[in-house]
Amino acid sequence: MEFLKAKEWNWKISGILLGLIFLITVAVVKPIGVSTQFVILDGILWKSVNSKIIVKDENAKKGYSSPNAYLNKSGGKYAKNVANPFNYSFVFVVAMIIGGFLAHKMQNEPISKEERVIPKIWKQTMGESHLKRYIFAFTGGFLVLFGARMAGGCSSGHMMSGMMQTSISGYLFAFATFLAAIPVAMILFKERR
Repeated sequence: MEFLKAKEWNWKISGILLGLIFLITVAVVKPIGVSTQFVILDGILWKSVNSKIIVKDENAKKGYSSPNAYLNKSGGKYAKNVANPFNYSFVFVVAMIIGGFLAHKMQNEPISKEERVIPKIWKQTMGESHLKRYIFAFTGGFLVLFGARMAGGCSSGHMMSGMMQTSISGYLFAFATFLAAIPVAMILFKERR
């Protein structure tokens, strides 16, 4: 367990542990996917200001319905999750946030606040502007989440869970992701001379 207190975790051990967690989760519970939980969180917030957005409905397949077509998908599946959000998937997303925090705290030499805001590689290639960093981070996050919802699932669902289930679409998505991500990273983070 010494690797848990390392300055930087060994990527091989981390990869094996991540793979085991995915294997156990897919085998015991269900495939992992997290982007849908952003929709559920939006629905929870919406319901807090408009109680009519989710209603009990005996005729609905899942027992709940919504006047919003997206929340009403799959026989009211999302509407049910908004009405009862403390399910496996929502708790899993909250646990990911807590796990990230604990991983940060377990490092021998935690990353400085400045390094968290502007990592060295960003500073070397894009400069020291906090505003620029925030704009890029927000825009990137927005595009990833928007694309995930358009595709009906996120990278963890399509790529990681999909590949674990030997889904052709999972392998195609992984190939397309890396086909785009590697050249973009090489262009954005090339060394300045």
